[in-house]
Amino acid sequence: MSVIAYSAARATLRSSGSMLNRNWIAMRRAWILVLSGVVESLLFLFAFGFGVGALVGDLTLADGTTVSYTAYVAPAILANAAMMGVLAETAINVFAKFKWMKVYDGILNTPLRPWDVALGEVWWALIRGGTYIAAFVVVMACFGLLDSWWSLLAVPACVFIALAFAGIGLTLATFFREWTDFDWMNAVVFAMFLFGGTFTPVEAYPSFAQPVVYAMPLYHGIELVRGLSLGQPSPWMLLHIAYLTALCLGGMWVAQRRLSKALYK
Repeated sequence: MSVIAYSAARATLRSSGSMLNRNWIAMRRAWILVLSGVVESLLFLFAFGFGVGALVGDLTLADGTTVSYTAYVAPAILANAAMMGVLAETAINVFAKFKWMKVYDGILNTPLRPWDVALGEVWWALIRGGTYIAAFVVVMACFGLLDSWWSLLAVPACVFIALAFAGIGLTLATFFREWTDFDWMNAVVFAMFLFGGTFTPVEAYPSFAQPVVYAMPLYHGIELVRGLSLGQPSPWMLLHIAYLTALCLGGMWVAQRRLSKALYK
């Protein structure tokens, strides 16, 4: 009996060592994914901000203020980068850890609970999203797209946006069953990026489409970051903050319940 137990223990250790080695290799290569996210946002800035901006020229806002098209688009791309960074980490990577790598099975054998798992993943996602944000803000500063001291608040605003989407990402990771399910998420995210007020004021949309845009979470993030980046604070920012706060609290509450149900079944 002891021989069987000894053999089983050795097999378990070999399996654990192999898994830890694969996880370490994956972590060492994670910087490539982070770098790709940064480059993607910069490509959007150069293509739409500077490329299309050279054709559009200046843009007159609803309050009569005139800004360059590049300065108008850049904050929206920054808000989108914050959203994409945290969704990639909380949705796709958590799904891989939960579905295929079985990372959480070992974690739950410790005193840690699903809520601790959720918080840990959110903190790591914020670090990844913060990398996207910091790199993009530096580029904006280099091109003179930060003209006001209010622009400094765009950084914590983007971290707040990332936190608001973190609960959504964790919840989606527990609902999806196959990699192809993420195509639905990407479709919704791309629609918000295109039509959430990124490239044109919402007032330019048809009247029947404007309420749909106002309901998009990314729209509120874009308007918050854009107002700060352009140095145009307004009372409407309180509405954007309230919307994102409700999204954050509701998303995290649902996410921890879904994680508890999925991990303990």
